[in-house]
Amino acid sequence: MIDDAAPRVLRPRALRPTDLVVVAALSGPLHAEYEPDLERAEAVLRGMGFRVRRAPLLQAGRHRWWSVARPDEIADELNGLLRDPEVRAIVGHDGGQTVLGYLDRIDTAAVVADPKPILGYSDISLLHLALYGRTGLVGFHADLATPGLGAAWAAAPAGRRAELERLYRKLLTDPAPLGALPASPAWECWRPGRAEGPLVGGVINRIALNQATAYALPPERFDGAVLFWEEIGGRAAYLWSYLHVLRHAGILDRIAGMVVGIPLAIDGLGAPGDPALSEIVLDVLGDRDIPVLGNVEFGHAGPNLPMPVGVRAALDAGRRTLELLESAVT
Repeated sequence: MIDDAAPRVLRPRALRPTDLVVVAALSGPLHAEYEPDLERAEAVLRGMGFRVRRAPLLQAGRHRWWSVARPDEIADELNGLLRDPEVRAIVGHDGGQTVLGYLDRIDTAAVVADPKPILGYSDISLLHLALYGRTGLVGFHADLATPGLGAAWAAAPAGRRAELERLYRKLLTDPAPLGALPASPAWECWRPGRAEGPLVGGVINRIALNQATAYALPPERFDGAVLFWEEIGGRAAYLWSYLHVLRHAGILDRIAGMVVGIPLAIDGLGAPGDPALSEIVLDVLGDRDIPVLGNVEFGHAGPNLPMPVGVRAALDAGRRTLELLESAVT
């Protein structure tokens, strides 16, 4: 276990050309019909200049219940990757419902000894949050391999794919701030204002779940933070409830700003008589005077802009800008 003297921010070494990136099943299985998407994801990573390998558990058709394997098997494989000096980054193949089963089995000493980028979102949000809380590791909330790099990127216009590839290559290889994320007309100012602080977030249900465990982020990790979150599935009322969980935990009183991703497949949102997501957010925030930027492209709704956990960002909701002020790597 890592004690409270762990560094506040632990940045991995910047990747170099021909470094090895391993795609691993950190949660759900690989269904055979998505093999072409995974192959496209591997091609994207090779196009960035990296060597690519699949971890052994990542085999089409292999599964145990809703997961790729037992939690202890997944943890053993992840720990092997964390300890292997040849492996320089780990990309989650997909999300799912498994990471809660092995948070207590992760070799945090290996993370501190040789910090590596772990890329993914959805269930992988738990890894980012728990490791950031325990070790200070920057979490790469970014596209998963199969549904993201392989599927969502392939469906995006060529210009957007090229833009994302430049962003991800710089994110992983350049020890300089990424700078302003490319804004789109979809971005909305839900409450104006400016804020500057470390990015902290993920899927909102995973943020709430993690805070109910021994791997909860210490409250001070939220002091002055820019909280980002997104969600897929469920009901609008669940989002309202998760936000109230964060309110009861005191998190909303500590953060400096909020960035909300594009919701996907949420029942009871935006139809006649239903609230808009902005109304739900502002209802829970009440009179807390913090800037809120909505409909930003990260999470389940499409190709992800990278949101590195622990990296300082500048938010100007009125101008609809979000800038990364620090590098995610060193």
